[in-house]
Amino acid sequence: MARMRVFVWDVPVRLFHWLLAASFTGAFLTAESERYRDVHVALGYTVLGLVAFRLLWAFVGTRYARLSSFAFGPRAVVDYLESIVTFRPQHYVGHNPAGSWVIYALVVLALVTGAAGYATYNDIGGHWVEDFHEGAANVMLTLVFVHIAGVVVSSLVHRENLVKAMVTGYKWVTRSGHASGPAD
Repeated sequence: MARMRVFVWDVPVRLFHWLLAASFTGAFLTAESERYRDVHVALGYTVLGLVAFRLLWAFVGTRYARLSSFAFGPRAVVDYLESIVTFRPQHYVGHNPAGSWVIYALVVLALVTGAAGYATYNDIGGHWVEDFHEGAANVMLTLVFVHIAGVVVSSLVHRENLVKAMVTGYKWVTRSGHASGPAD
């Protein structure tokens, strides 16, 4: 089958992705330090600002940035995961169904963690909010590792370099396919 190079991830999506990764990493690494508390807070606010931008871009951005291109129901996620396990992977030009659900969860966790961090920083809600903030950040870190594992598995199974695609914006596909459905 003929393969073609398709522009999938626009500059705003790629910048969001890498800035979010760097901001969350920095916030996580500075979380326990009083010395770097202001850095931690600034990075937390950066995460919130990035997520707010991405939510806006999900409605007004380019084709594969739009929420409509990665709005999948539970059946699509199960079908996609079954296709991976059975080594008959469904190919998607944009986000695959499992990846889309991880994105939803990361966005929600970023918002919850950021809100709890804001409350903690401003002494709203007591000590339990600080514990909740830390717990939400730990769950988010776990989900980041799930995301990275999914990228590795998907890259191997689909024989595509998803990290490179998130740097260059381009993916190789066997045919254009639909943003909301399989590419082949």
